[in-house]
Amino acid sequence: MPSTRDIRRRIKSVKSTSQITKAMQMVASAKMRRAQQAALVGRPYSQLLNEIMAEAAANMSGFSHPLMEARPVAKRAVILVSTDRGLCGGLNSNLFREAVKLDKDTTVFVTAGRKASQFIARTRRNLSAEFSFKDTPLFSEARAISKFAQELFLTGEADAVDVLYSRFINTLTQQPQMVPFLPIGKLTATTAGINAPKEELTGGNASEVFEFEPDEETVLGELLPHSLNFQMHQILLETKASEQSARMVAMKNATDNAMQIIKDLTLEYNKLRQANITKELLEITTAQMAVG
Repeated sequence: MPSTRDIRRRIKSVKSTSQITKAMQMVASAKMRRAQQAALVGRPYSQLLNEIMAEAAANMSGFSHPLMEARPVAKRAVILVSTDRGLCGGLNSNLFREAVKLDKDTTVFVTAGRKASQFIARTRRNLSAEFSFKDTPLFSEARAISKFAQELFLTGEADAVDVLYSRFINTLTQQPQMVPFLPIGKLTATTAGINAPKEELTGGNASEVFEFEPDEETVLGELLPHSLNFQMHQILLETKASEQSARMVAMKNATDNAMQIIKDLTLEYNKLRQANITKELLEITTAQMAVG
């Protein structure tokens, strides 16, 4: 049975831990607001860009691009986007659980985030490249990942490229999701941002006439890589929003658990202290009765 000194030490230790988790919760909460706002602000632009490209492509007959070339998939590249740090609940574990389902022999991985690189090295899977990105992802960082994926596809090293990341839904829910990246399918317009249900555009009104400068192929040829770069940037923003939300919730749960442990230990300490006092009073009373 622990002594009162041991219980006091445990209470002091748990209090120190709760102060750390409380501070981390507050930091994650501040970062979470910024990350969520950045992720949500980018969705309307993604929607508008898709609508513009879909409507322009619908008025062009026979448009094709190397990034739209569909071929039999013998080798697949997967961009695995994770966090750099832990202490964010089961966010990375849920993501890696989906990655384990992929065939090791026909899948090559491109990682973004330190945890993803560690997972690939630990499971001895084929790693093609490793990237990092900041707490506030820059467009240049997303463009580097996107360009590398495009090179893999254009050179034939990969017949298809997918992205596996944690999609931000709300503060309490983050969902691992695999989305196709390359080849680009038939151009469609999303109705509610990235990965939302798609509504195909058939060309609009017959009276509408689009003028391209310098020409149709050049305009859409420039827009396609840009749309991929922005899609990757949006994915990084979604990942950061998921990370900070999951970390805030995890640290709040840890703080609540620590407070409950302190409450239980304090109750146990008071019971033990009361038992010791009662025992001492009985000893004093017994000695006094024996003497007197």
